Amino acid sequence: MESKKYKISILGAGLVGSLLSIMLAKRGYQVTIFERRPDMRKAGAIGGRSINLALSRRGLKALERIGLKDKIQESCIPMPGRMIHDLAGNLDFQPYGKEGEYINSVSRGGLNWLLMNQAEAHGVNIQFEHRCIDVDFDSATASFDNGTSISADFLFGGDGAFSALRGAMQKTDRFNFTQQYISAGYKELTMPPTADGDFAIDPGALHIWPRGEYMLIALPNLDKSFTCTLFFPFEGEISFDSIRTEADAEAFFNDKFKDAVPHLPNLKKEFFENPTSSLITVRCDPWVKGNTALIGDSAHAIVPFYGQGMNSGFEDCYVFDQLLEKHGDINDALLAEYQELRIPDGNAIADLALYNFIEMRDKVADDKFLLQKKIEKKLNELYPEKWVPLYSMVTFSDYRYSEAIAKGDKQQVIMNEVLARPGIEENWENLDLEEVVNKL
Repeated sequence: MESKKYKISILGAGLVGSLLSIMLAKRGYQVTIFERRPDMRKAGAIGGRSINLALSRRGLKALERIGLKDKIQESCIPMPGRMIHDLAGNLDFQPYGKEGEYINSVSRGGLNWLLMNQAEAHGVNIQFEHRCIDVDFDSATASFDNGTSISADFLFGGDGAFSALRGAMQKTDRFNFTQQYISAGYKELTMPPTADGDFAIDPGALHIWPRGEYMLIALPNLDKSFTCTLFFPFEGEISFDSIRTEADAEAFFNDKFKDAVPHLPNLKKEFFENPTSSLITVRCDPWVKGNTALIGDSAHAIVPFYGQGMNSGFEDCYVFDQLLEKHGDINDALLAEYQELRIPDGNAIADLALYNFIEMRDKVADDKFLLQKKIEKKLNELYPEKWVPLYSMVTFSDYRYSEAIAKGDKQQVIMNEVLARPGIEENWENLDLEEVVNKL
C-alpha cells in the first residue's frame, strides 16, 4: 500500500501530536487529529499547564526537520545558565555548558498554536471536542464520547499523561504500567514587567531559589514578565497544607524568598486562587499494540526538572521520522524498532528528571556540587571527547538518554572518589586530570 493512501489518526493536538502530524503529512499520509478540548486558538486556553517551557537541542532538531526551527527561535529567550538566589538575596550565575550553549524559554501556547497552524497548512484535519473513550487495536478504531467511531490504518496516542489510548492498553494482557506522584506539587505565580516596562530580574537565566525540600523558579517571557513556579510539598510542617492565610503566605515568602517578593505584586491573590497541581511519572511497556502506538507523554510522562518533557516527546517524533526513511512506510518492523529504541530512553529521562529535582532544590547551593562542576568543566575543556558533564550530554548533545545516564553514572563514581580526597577543596586545581579521565 502506498503511504499516500494510508489514513492516520492521532489522539491529542498538543505539542507532540501536532508535530507528529506534520511529519506524517509531509510524507503523504492522510492525517486526522482528534483533540478532546476546544480549539485553544479560539478559546484562548492552554489547559491550565505551564505557560513556558525549556526548548533545547533535541526539540530544536525535530523542529528543524519540519523547517520550523528558525521561526520558533525568533520567539525564544536564550538562557545560558542558572541564576541561584540564596536566602540573603545574593546571586550566583552557573553556566549550563560551554560558551554559546543555552536553553530557550518558549511559550507553550504560542508553540502549540504555531504547530497546529502548520499542521493544517499541510492538510491535517483537526477535530476538536472529540474525547476518546475506547480503542480497537487491530482495526485502529477510536470511539468517541459523541457517539462516533473512526477507523484508520494506524492510530497514535499523543494525548498526554492520562492518555485514552494507553488507558485502553492497560486493560489488555501483558501490558506493564506504573505511575508515581512525587510528594511535591506546583503552583504558578506571575512576576510582571517593571513600571517602565522592563524585566524585573535578569532575563538571561533560569532563576532558582533553592531551599532544600522546595524551591521557586522563574523563566522569562517575551512580554517582559516571568512565570514563577513554586515546587512545594503538599503536606507537612512547611507545605501547601500549612499555609492557610494570606498572612501565612506573606510571612513565608518574606522569610524564604525575600528578594522575589517586591516583584510579585499579586502574590497573596495568586497563591490562593491559582491551582495547585501534582507531578507524575509514567512508564509503560509495550508502546505498540496492533496498529496503534504511544508517543510523548502518553508513553513516558516525566516531571519537569530536567526541562526535557517536550524535548523527549519531540525526539520520539524525530526518531520515528528517521525510521520512516529507513523502512519506507509504517509497518510492524518500524513500530517494533521504534519502541525498542525509545522505551530505554523514556525510562532513562524519567530517572534523570526525578534526580534533577534534588539537584535543583538542594545541590545547586552545595559546595561539593559546585566544586564538582568546576572540575568537570576543566575535564571537558581538556578531554572533550572523553569527559562530558551529564547535563551537557542530556541537553546539548545527541547521546541517547540511556547512554547519557550510563556514562554519567560511571563518571559520578570517579568524581565521588576525587571529591573524597583530603584537601580537595583547596587543591583541586592541582589535580592530575589525565589520571582522572583515564579511569573511564
